[in-house]
Amino acid sequence: MTQLTIRAACVLTATTISALAPISTAAARLDRQATATTATVQVKGGEFFFRLSTKSAAKPGKVRFVFKNIGHVLHDFSIHGKTTPLIGPAKTAKLVVTLKKGKYPFLCTMPGHAAAGMKGVFTVR
Repeated sequence: MTQLTIRAACVLTATTISALAPISTAAARLDRQATATTATVQVKGGEFFFRLSTKSAAKPGKVRFVFKNIGHVLHDFSIHGKTTPLIGPAKTAKLVVTLKKGKYPFLCTMPGHAAAGMKGVFTVR
């Protein structure tokens, strides 16, 4: 390869990278904005309780529930018609729901678990 060919390849590569940078930067910015507008609630569940990092959201919109099973048997987390998969001990599942202003009951759908205490109410203000 001649020096001219190498220089042309370097210029072409630098130009291509420069042209792609705004796209990846814009995508990253959109991803951060989506995350910023989604409230995240950490949920720990076991025999037979749920412990939420917060029991309310300050405004309507998307809420991401990150459910961790800290118990010894299968559990899930269900709210507003959506349910995580049943997960075993030490496993985590995520659930994103869009909530309007109001009160939303949540529970574990395993038979008998809600009656034993795995239920509550999440409020959107």
